[in-house]
Formats: sequence, C-alpha cells, structure tokens
Amino acid sequence: MNNNYKSIEIISDKALSNQEMKVIMELERIFPKSDFFFKTSNSKCIFHLREIDIRDFKNMIRSLAKENKLNMAKNIFSKLISNIEEIKSYGLKGRKRLYVGYNKERKVKNRKEKERERGIYYYAIDHNFSKENKELLSKFSNKIICGSSEKILKKLPDNCIDLIFTSPPYNFGLDYENHKDEVNWQAYFDELFTVFKECIRVLKYGGRIIVNIQPLFSDYIPIHHIVSDFFIKNKLIWKGEILWEKHNYSCKYTAWGSWKSPSNPYLKYTWEFLEIFCKGNLKHSGDIKKADITGDEFKKWVYAKWDIAPERKMKEWGHPAMFPEGLVKRVLKLFSFEEDVILDPFNGVGSTTKVAKELNRRFVGIDISEEYCKKAEERLKETVHQKTLFR
Repeated sequence: MNNNYKSIEIISDKALSNQEMKVIMELERIFPKSDFFFKTSNSKCIFHLREIDIRDFKNMIRSLAKENKLNMAKNIFSKLISNIEEIKSYGLKGRKRLYVGYNKERKVKNRKEKERERGIYYYAIDHNFSKENKELLSKFSNKIICGSSEKILKKLPDNCIDLIFTSPPYNFGLDYENHKDEVNWQAYFDELFTVFKECIRVLKYGGRIIVNIQPLFSDYIPIHHIVSDFFIKNKLIWKGEILWEKHNYSCKYTAWGSWKSPSNPYLKYTWEFLEIFCKGNLKHSGDIKKADITGDEFKKWVYAKWDIAPERKMKEWGHPAMFPEGLVKRVLKLFSFEEDVILDPFNGVGSTTKVAKELNRRFVGIDISEEYCKKAEERLKETVHQKTLFR
C-alpha cells in the first residue's frame, strides 16, 4: 500500500450490508480522498487513513447511521472508530490528527549537535546546586502550617521537595485575609523573591516549581516575565509555559482604552500563565509504577493550553483568588509521581494540599492566615470523608 496512508482492516462476521455500503459511499463523497478512502470486498473493509478530524468523522458516521437505520453497536463503523482511537501516535494539523509522515515534518539534521553548538539552557549550566536529595522531616509531612512562608521554609532541609505549585498574592488590591494586597511593586517583588529563594533551596535536584501568575495589565506590569527572569537569574531551567484559558470573556467589555483609535487601545486577556522551572535537571527521577497519569491525559495535557473554568466556590470558602482543583490535578499528575512531596508556600484555603492528598502525594501547605489554614484543614477532612464514602 502507498506509504502516504495507514491501513486499518475491519473484518465482519457477515457480508457488508447495503446500508453500510451507502454510509461508506457518503463518507467518501463528503471527505476528500487525501484524508482517507475505503476498499471493500464481501465481509472485509480496509480503511486507508492519512488524516482526520476524529470528532467530525464520528459525528458524520452517527448522522449517516441514523439516516440509514443502522445500529451503531452492530456495524463495521463502531469497530473502525475504536481502532482509530487506539492509535496513540499521531501529529496535529489544526483540528485534524495526522497519522502518516507527521514525524518527518520540519526535521532538523544533526539536531543534538546543533543544540550543543547553540548552548541548551546555557543560562543555568554554571549552577552550584547539590545533587544530594534529602527526605522531608516527618514533623512537616502532610501538614498545614500557619505562619510566614519565609520563616517556615528556613526550617526545612535543602533538597527535600519534589514539586512546588503555587499562586502568590496578586497585588491587585484583592481582599485577602491577613494580607495587604496593594503595596509598592518593588516591595512586592522583594518580599516574593525572598520566599522564592527559599523555595529554590528546598526544591530537590530535578524538582519542579510551577507558578500560576496573572499580569496586572492596567499597571503594565508583566509579572510572568519578571518572575521568570528571577528564576532564570537564579539558575533554574525554564521548562515551559502553560496558558490557562479561563474563557473569562466578561472582562472584555469593561474598558477599551482609546475607543476605536490606535492611540492607546487596552488589550484584553481571558487566560493566566503557569510558568514552569526545573532545578538542575529537566528529568525528575521517580518510580514509573508510581506515575498515575493515563495515556489519554498525557496526550491532552502536554499541549500547553488548558481550557479549565475558574473556581466557582470562592465565596463558599471566603477566598478571592482560588485556582480550581482541576488545574492542580493536571499539574500534579503531569509533573509528579505518587508519594512525591508537594509544597504550596501560599496555600490559601488549600486547593493544592487537598488535591495532593486525593492523589496520594505528601504535602506541605503554608499560609500566614489562621482563617485560611483552618479552612484548608476542613477541606482535608472532607477529602477523608469522601474516600470513606466511595470505598
């Protein structure tokens, strides 16, 4: 067969019906041959596939099956769709999955040699991080701790945390408990970076720190760039950036800047950023048996734009800027193993620690607010109760 197509053979226990043949002819009429085509003989159907929008394909088959009075559970198309979805290696071309030749596109010759010549993460090569990782002291493990993050982190040993996931106070003027959220920007960054320096110290060699940030566009402060610059200057490796698409379109029409004029238009954003850094090494060592991410989750989540709705229970928990549990779940499953130690130095009401417990990670949550720490403890107790209910 032509190497431009991948062949899938479907054998039925009886000859293909007239209805099935009609659906095949309609599919070939609707979709171009460059995407796929069929070859049929009696009870055998060979599907030659190059590229496909799987969602459109399934929807069209359902529609045609209904139109031709085909039982979707008892025809060749249910088997065909199942076989296509079992193919885990493909490229993306817009909304289409590309099954042939995707790994040959834009191939760079002598890629490794050219990476060495350019200087891969050259800014972090001359770090002096110790490779000796340590165990977290038991008195800090699986604890919510109330107090100053800087002071508490100083009590933790070097290289004892596998992953740090946090969202520091925004400095937007939000109504946090026991925290003034509207200080001079230089003072804000000085205080934040003092905590982050301790975070770097306690992070294991090969550990990750992931910071959820929303720039303050009205002040023209690119917080995500300033924070990233801090970590780069402190010799961490920039692993990447995830756009957390919140679809918060209600913000679009509150201000326009110079209305219908190029004088000073005000740009709108419906997303926030997750900045990802590694200490010493891009690889985080762990037991593969303790990786709990599924194949489907991995394939979806490595694409660095995550569509997740904002947290809807902020009023219930009395916190003005919670991130949703679904965001924490993706971060922890994609970037950590079960039993890893997860730290949130700005734990708030405990979304990070709650999900860490649910996913069988150890955790440390720190916050300066006694009220938030109490609520974080409440959520941990709820987690235990839910596990008991569903055993």
